[in-house]
Amino acid sequence: MAFEGLTDKLSAAFKRLRSKGKLTESDVKEAMREVRLALLEADVNYKVAKDFTNRVTERAVGADVMESLTPAQMVIKIVNEELTELMGGQSERLSMPSKPPMIIMLCGLQGSGKTTHAGKLALMLKKQGHRPLIAACDIYRPAAIEQLKVVGGKAGVPVFEMGKENPVKIAREAVKHARDYGNDILILDTAGRLHIDEVLMEELRKVKAEVQPSEILLVVDAMTGQDAVNVAKSFNELLDITGVILTKLDGDTRGGAALSVRAVTGRPIKYAGIGEKLDDIEVFHPDRMASRILGMGDMLTLIEEAENKLDQKKAEQMAEKLKKNQFDMNDLLMQFEQIKNMGSIKSLLSKLPGVDKRIQDVDIDERQFDRTAAIILSMTPEEREKPSIINPSRKRRIAAGCGQQVEDVNRLMKQFEQMQKMMKQLGGKGKKKFRLPGLGG
Repeated sequence: MAFEGLTDKLSAAFKRLRSKGKLTESDVKEAMREVRLALLEADVNYKVAKDFTNRVTERAVGADVMESLTPAQMVIKIVNEELTELMGGQSERLSMPSKPPMIIMLCGLQGSGKTTHAGKLALMLKKQGHRPLIAACDIYRPAAIEQLKVVGGKAGVPVFEMGKENPVKIAREAVKHARDYGNDILILDTAGRLHIDEVLMEELRKVKAEVQPSEILLVVDAMTGQDAVNVAKSFNELLDITGVILTKLDGDTRGGAALSVRAVTGRPIKYAGIGEKLDDIEVFHPDRMASRILGMGDMLTLIEEAENKLDQKKAEQMAEKLKKNQFDMNDLLMQFEQIKNMGSIKSLLSKLPGVDKRIQDVDIDERQFDRTAAIILSMTPEEREKPSIINPSRKRRIAAGCGQQVEDVNRLMKQFEQMQKMMKQLGGKGKKKFRLPGLGG
């Protein structure tokens, strides 16, 4: 996950601070040297890292902190606030014009993920009640238009294209089409290059002059670190961008781009790509990201993901079944599907506050869900509804049907029985307290 190395190093620096009852100025400066080194190793711009640690040091050596009952916690609080401010302070919304359509122009280098994120952004806006249209303005990259059609089809969003026509003309006609067909948002998927050149910029400037977009969003690959910041700076100087979409924040990136883009360009990160699925995009919240970097979790994002990705109707049906103690294998299978929709287990754990880093580092086999689902799918409808009828011969048939061992089927049956007992206790209408070992009531 992004920022993993940075989180580890910051945690180590703060752990040393916590071990001291009273902090001196030299303690704070020593900790800030470690923080600066951690930021530089995370590929944060040198000037940004230096200014950041200077600001924290200046605030942390004040009398209020030094004389506090918990000086280490006060320093961490200051770091959290400064990290939040460094990334923009608060989340930025798209600026909707008084007269539709709102035109969003996506730009960036080849391979940054413009086309995919045109679909992701369109799907997100569609879920919010808008009627987006995507325009194919990349006429140079082979199969770019076809790729956009596929992405648009998956998102359920129409794609406007005119083949290899001039991109400026395509953009102009797309605006007319959006107005005629009642699309309140138009997303322009423009061409990229392997590097910034005058031909690319001149074309983008002409498109901008022709359609006067409300938003110019630069799509930047977070995996490129400082290069991403340099690209953002160049595009901003030439096009005056309004914001950034940072992609691949779920990957093994050091996170320097997220911490440097705002400070270097003055432009906010508006969205973050967090996976390969079309709904793996989220509004970028600086305060929540700062909390994640400091290992404090991100419950608000987790709750929002649950609201967006979990089926409310199925959840209500499940609650009703639990009340009546009617939990069966079909319900277990449905729970696996719901959990998979939320993303990887490691991603979920990273957003939970207080989860021990050792637990997060455990090698979790995500395919275990698939193997368990295969066992359930090898059962007959009757066996799923009444697992109690599954005898040894049925277990052998189920194991053979899913290519696994009888021991795997036995393990699932035992786990299911334990879950049923737990559900029965939870549904006891308050007569009996349910207790987990070692956790009290």
